Amino acid sequence: MKNIIAIDLGSNSLRFLKMNCETKEAIADFHKTVKTADGLATSGIISSEAKTRIVNAINEAKEHIDFSDAKVKAVTTEAIRQAQNGQEILDDIEAQTAIKFEVIDGDAEANYALIATKNRLELLGQKPKSFMLADIGGASTEIVFHHANKTISKSFNIGIVTVTQSFKDIREIANAIPALMNPIKLFCDEVYVEHGKVEMFVATAGTPTTLAAMKLGMEYETYDAHKIHGTILTQKDLVEQLSKLLTMSLEERTKTVGVGREDLIASGVLIYEELYTIGGFLESVVIDDGVREGVAYSGCEG
Repeated sequence: MKNIIAIDLGSNSLRFLKMNCETKEAIADFHKTVKTADGLATSGIISSEAKTRIVNAINEAKEHIDFSDAKVKAVTTEAIRQAQNGQEILDDIEAQTAIKFEVIDGDAEANYALIATKNRLELLGQKPKSFMLADIGGASTEIVFHHANKTISKSFNIGIVTVTQSFKDIREIANAIPALMNPIKLFCDEVYVEHGKVEMFVATAGTPTTLAAMKLGMEYETYDAHKIHGTILTQKDLVEQLSKLLTMSLEERTKTVGVGREDLIASGVLIYEELYTIGGFLESVVIDDGVREGVAYSGCEG
């Protein structure tokens, strides 16, 4: 088949992309906040409520996207990797929707994100000799250092859902972040010693794209991925947008970042901001492409 539907079940979102493999153009896309990792930090399992949200979202996607003329490649990541009942949940989802998810490890996840990033940077006319890519997810953060002929990646179980649900409030999270993210700092220091500092910081996933959208004056309903690609965010931008978010009413925040993300975004900003400090960056380039796009590109070739 000349079309592929790539599905990425993350720790907070479920994202679909239908692509024409010949032209590499997107035909359709769909995404839904399903909060896969909701409660995982305390219970160690994926809840039946989360499973229902995932099944409903898949059925909704089938109303928006024609599945009849495409092969499907579905992957899932850290939340399912961590959960004691991960395989049982996937079996139930397959029984109810006929969608079979492959649990990928942190290396595969980072590689898919890297494929998508390199492709998007090329489309933006940017060819950095080296860059650090951060994919800030719901239950994990993937860090990829890409030099001309060398790629080093590592997955860390620090994510916006699990961090949010492990602490009482934003102040507790802010105090805990440097220690929580010390493993990332040690990894970064190690790579810099061996290969030198990279010239660009690229960020993907919901937190960076939401902040880029806010900077550009978009709300959740007016979000446009094409305008997000290549947006520059400074550390000062993060501080300003976090300040705005914290002064919003819950209703305003939901309108800005979307339902199911309003209680998580502050944690995401704190994780994101710490990455600037760890890597010694003044700014980052935001792209909307991630694992989903990487799965589509590699699925077309495979």
